[in-house]
Amino acid sequence: MHLLAAAVPVPYPSYINTGDNTWQIVAATFVGLMSLPALAVLYASIVQKKWAVNVLAMQFAGFSLVLVAWVLWSYKMGFGATSLGGGVHNGVQTQLSGVGWVKHFFENLVGKPGQITNAANETSQAVSAANTTIPFHFPVTSLAFFQFVFAAITPLLFMGSVLGRIKFSAWCLLVPLWSTFVYAIDAFLLWGGGYFAQEGSLDFSGGFVIHMSAGVSGFVAAWVLGPRLLRDRQHAIPNNLVMAAVGAGILWLGWNGFNGGDPYYAGASASAAVVNTNLATAVGVLTWMGMDAWFSKVKKPTFLGGVNGMICGLVGITPCAGWVNGWGAIAVGGICCSVVWVCWNFLSKVRPFSKVDDALGVIYTHGIAGFFGGMLLGIFGDPNMLEYGCGHLNSAGQVVNTTALTYATSTKTCVPFSVNGLMYTGSAHQLWEQFRAALFVIFWSALVTFILMKLIGLVLRGARYKDEILEIGDLAIHDEEAFPEETFAERVGAMAMAGDPDTSSLALRKPDAAPPPTSAPPPTDAGS
Repeated sequence: MHLLAAAVPVPYPSYINTGDNTWQIVAATFVGLMSLPALAVLYASIVQKKWAVNVLAMQFAGFSLVLVAWVLWSYKMGFGATSLGGGVHNGVQTQLSGVGWVKHFFENLVGKPGQITNAANETSQAVSAANTTIPFHFPVTSLAFFQFVFAAITPLLFMGSVLGRIKFSAWCLLVPLWSTFVYAIDAFLLWGGGYFAQEGSLDFSGGFVIHMSAGVSGFVAAWVLGPRLLRDRQHAIPNNLVMAAVGAGILWLGWNGFNGGDPYYAGASASAAVVNTNLATAVGVLTWMGMDAWFSKVKKPTFLGGVNGMICGLVGITPCAGWVNGWGAIAVGGICCSVVWVCWNFLSKVRPFSKVDDALGVIYTHGIAGFFGGMLLGIFGDPNMLEYGCGHLNSAGQVVNTTALTYATSTKTCVPFSVNGLMYTGSAHQLWEQFRAALFVIFWSALVTFILMKLIGLVLRGARYKDEILEIGDLAIHDEEAFPEETFAERVGAMAMAGDPDTSSLALRKPDAAPPPTSAPPPTDAGS
């Protein structure tokens, strides 16, 4: 018989709020669905059919690789309670004043790597310098899984820049390395209580950390890899727009968890973030389709244009979803979509954009939209949109429902958290803090992605497939096809041998001689 340790794990500890914990897990699941199946289906449907399986394989492998790295070391790099330099210690920011900026920056750059796989880590209360106002109402595992699905979707987004030529092995090396040396550092700096968070830079749900970083990294990786085959670029025709609509729809509604889960509490801010997210997205769809109909050469609204507008609205509102009001959400959706539409149609013809084959235009719909969304927070941030207020906490750290009178009294002793945008306060300070953070994320994402791509190329003797493999696609790389044809495989079994009672299954058997590659019509992105 073993004696219980002094610290006995409690299955239903007092710090847990069932509503907050449940919503956090549900929101995380919504975000996970944005990757699998939404992004996988969307990307696989808007590329040539010869690349559909490759897209699916890289999406599933990338998602899995990030999770393994996340629980073994990178979660604590991004959201650990202690930074490598000690500027953050046990969830407390210790250098808010009296420290030179160089020391302040490097000692608050990244959290200490470490695993979260043992019982103590999986069942204890979540602690992070990301939150100093109200204690987390859920365990480490709820926060870790929620943040994992964000970490996972980021490289899957910029996969859209490099598909159609990157080696599967190169992708499997790039994803965990990039997640460790780019994503985890950006996340700690802005979300984990690191340097930029302490300076006042804000990113509600990932306009900078996820989308801008993905856009920049994808663009640099595409530059290092070189372009797709000329034929693939000239005939980039989607293989299934109906399935693309399914992927896009799940992506849109999954974003309710993306932005609605980031207040970390199932309160008014979460609801506001969800409504603002959908409002900005609807405006983005209508704006892009309208601009296609009025200003494009063909003067026709397009479905893929609508998907691009959807993504621009979603990405643009992400850094400010709970900090702007409904009018601000409308403005963000319209402005971000208009800017990206112009960049898509005109900036793409100017160097260096015209010389880099960003297959699905990730630099536009994610990079540029994420940058402008983050900057617009400095303009439209509404001081009355409170994310965290001043209530009363009981002995277990739970927020006690507060009357208006009690709230008004409590604000005399604490400061509610909201954003003071230029439009409401006349101050450009938040704009400046946003700009500083954006510059660093752009610089760091570009630099580290370039280094990683070069190193991977050296290790694998090239990070892209040879042209003869690129001519064939899925069948050469994975020995599978998304849409097999009779000329590529013959059906054997029950259908081919109806008279054989011993045959009860269907199988695909490849012919002895491999047929020549087809010239399947190629893709475009939900933005290509």
